Amino acid sequence: MKFDYSSYEMTVAATIFGVVLAALLVLKLVAARQLARLTAGGRMHFLSYVREVVDATRMPFLLALSLLVAISQLDLAAGRQKWLQAAWIVILLTQVGLWGARIISVASASAFERQRIHNPSAATHLMLGALVARIVLWSITVLIMLDNLGFNITTLMASLGIGGIAVALAVQNILGDVFSSVSIALDKPFVIGDFIVVDSYMGTVEYVGMKTTRLRSLGGEQIIFSNTELLKNRIRNYKRMQERRVLFEFGIAYETALDDVEQVPEMVKAIIEAQQAAVRFDRAHFKGYGDSALLFEVVYFVLDPDFNKYMDSQQTINLALLRRFREKNIGFAYPTTTLYIAGMPAPAPAAAPDAAAALLPAGAPATYLKKD
Repeated sequence: MKFDYSSYEMTVAATIFGVVLAALLVLKLVAARQLARLTAGGRMHFLSYVREVVDATRMPFLLALSLLVAISQLDLAAGRQKWLQAAWIVILLTQVGLWGARIISVASASAFERQRIHNPSAATHLMLGALVARIVLWSITVLIMLDNLGFNITTLMASLGIGGIAVALAVQNILGDVFSSVSIALDKPFVIGDFIVVDSYMGTVEYVGMKTTRLRSLGGEQIIFSNTELLKNRIRNYKRMQERRVLFEFGIAYETALDDVEQVPEMVKAIIEAQQAAVRFDRAHFKGYGDSALLFEVVYFVLDPDFNKYMDSQQTINLALLRRFREKNIGFAYPTTTLYIAGMPAPAPAAAPDAAAALLPAGAPATYLKKD
């Protein structure tokens, strides 16, 4: 491309470029420092959004803006003026889109942290809403950009509508996940923070997106499901348990005295009810006869669904039961096998001694016996 400009005009344009760039950098630095000072310690929270806008103003934008200002000082031909105007539109609208996306991200992240503990359902909606807001923002930005560049938006939208059918068929799996995410947001089978079991996988819900849902397993790794496949499985949501039903069994030795066997259910009941508000006793029964034990079955409810509290209650019951059984000399059964022999057969008569052996002196070793 040939530039028909004098050295003086190019020098002026280069000077303007340097001055504008330096001024923008200084302005950004001063604004960032002042906003950081004003928002320190949580003060003037609304200014944090302005601070994020300043941080989202990157060097490529400042360079492009300075270059456009410098080029604008040149005497450009009509065709080049058109390209310069288009460049202004693209750069400014792109930066506006970046500012808007940063504000959406910061606002949604701040609201998510506030709602995650107190209102997990709202937190789940915030993640989906923020993603939709960014999609809408960039769609509007692109449409405004194309409109200002002289494209016929009505015709373009009609063409996109026709081509959208083919696109939808090509990305039907992705669209299925998107609609599944909407279903999760509306129906709420789980929300962020719930502990769920899906098939053989279990973990705490960390993220619900447009395509995937992510769990943090007990082992620490992240488990990722596509939303469509997730909703095809049966989901067990442990966070929504009102109380936890616990069934456990134990066995005592067959040699236990009958009076002690009869006292075991009441003994177990007293131990469980001693925990007062933590659990609710349901039943304790002599269930039946095992291979090596008298079997008992106990059912009670932990009134808090927290797994750690269930384990604390079970541990307390086990220790108290062990203590009471040892006080009563009741032994827990363990696998044993007792062999009862009705009688022993009479031993077979000894064989008659050999004639040669009879001639040997008493105590002679057997190796003396020889046959010719």
